[in-house]
Amino acid sequence: MADDVGERLRALRTLRGISQRELAKRCGVTHSSLSLIEQGKVSPSVSSLKKILDAIPMSVGDFFTMDLENGRRVFYSAEDLADVGTGDVIYKLVGADRRDRALSFMVETYPPGADTGREMIAHLGEEAGMVLEGEIEITIGAESRVLQAGEAYYFETNVPHRFRNPGSEPCRLVSCATPARAF
Repeated sequence: MADDVGERLRALRTLRGISQRELAKRCGVTHSSLSLIEQGKVSPSVSSLKKILDAIPMSVGDFFTMDLENGRRVFYSAEDLADVGTGDVIYKLVGADRRDRALSFMVETYPPGADTGREMIAHLGEEAGMVLEGEIEITIGAESRVLQAGEAYYFETNVPHRFRNPGSEPCRLVSCATPARAF
């Protein structure tokens, strides 16, 4: 039973994009206790589990009935999107619970000055996206352009690329990449 609760809790926390330390801080349980629960070494009391789930938020009933195995969910609320970004950049991944995803569909947020890093990124596949708010400078190979809200891009990702927000406002965009990346 403890293993099942721990595995479910770890899967849920990961799906929601919450670190173990962050969840421990939110719910008032020590990081070490949360770690032991997720490892299946300690079985939480019902009140402790409720306290942890309230910080996610999720009801105890939903926790035990959620389907983590088949990943065939169709609809996702904003809270269901896992943040797989790094640093200041936020990548909200749709369908993170689908193990057999064929693509990565994300809502990306770049605060002013944020970028994907000094080094250009390259991987197999294709990527397309559209700027919803703000502006983003995209460099693909030797080409560079600042896109505004309503403008879009599409490129082969084996060409080295980089994203940077040169503006004073956050940039939000939606993107889709193939093949799906395991974040």
